[in-house]
Amino acid sequence: MIQRSILITGCSSGIGYHCAHALKARGWRVFAACRRQPDCDRLAAEGFETVCLDYADPESIATAVERGLAVTGGTLDALFNNGAYSHPGAVEDVAPEHLRALLETNVVGWYDLTRRVLPAMRRQGHGRIVNCSSVLGFVALRFTGAYSASKFAVEGWSDSLRLELRGTGIHVSLLEPGPIQSRMIENARMRFLETVDARNSAFRPHYAREVSRLAGTNRSSRFKLGPEALVAPLVHALESRSPRARYHVTVPSRVGAWLKRLLPTAVMDSVLVRQR
Repeated sequence: MIQRSILITGCSSGIGYHCAHALKARGWRVFAACRRQPDCDRLAAEGFETVCLDYADPESIATAVERGLAVTGGTLDALFNNGAYSHPGAVEDVAPEHLRALLETNVVGWYDLTRRVLPAMRRQGHGRIVNCSSVLGFVALRFTGAYSASKFAVEGWSDSLRLELRGTGIHVSLLEPGPIQSRMIENARMRFLETVDARNSAFRPHYAREVSRLAGTNRSSRFKLGPEALVAPLVHALESRSPRARYHVTVPSRVGAWLKRLLPTAVMDSVLVRQR
């Protein structure tokens, strides 16, 4: 059998790291992408083929794809867009420059990378594109405006791409996890503390609870799963003959999708406003 190949981004830790190891153990040829070279070096020492890829740098994206395709003879069976970050805070408290930077990484970079691998997948007549979205890609909560904007956008262009690729042998799937234990949460907390003027915000009374949530000390953390929870749905999206368009991971994601279908907006709002 010809070994299947996949490019996974955000492999320095968390979801990307665990999924890279799981797929490698299943016999996949994994190209593990990280933003920083020291992380690539660490993964190379663990036996991975690595590429340095920064979603905010178009040249980095182009170089990563060129190098990956060069060593496979121009083929790539799958892409897992995973690397992203969050910038918490009320819409009026997150400056536009921070939103632009987040969208450049979480949306534009994913879009660019996906476009660059599609020609190879079209030539070979098959491929799998899996985008790691979030429950916040279809249900927005307070203080998640910037991150939700990025995930709603990914959901939108993923749906369009899935329709455009119908009949080509290339399938597009979305993973929609709820709370997952990863360094993203701590990084989000630090970004919030460094950039949001909580003391002078209209939301000052609410922000203490927000910081508690980001520190993992509030009650919602009981639903949090480890990054290994994404392995099974990713494997299904990559290896099933009939991959799903969406995979809800964790209780909050499944319940959120169910409630959004059933409840009127006003009722849903009353439920969501109590969640943070």
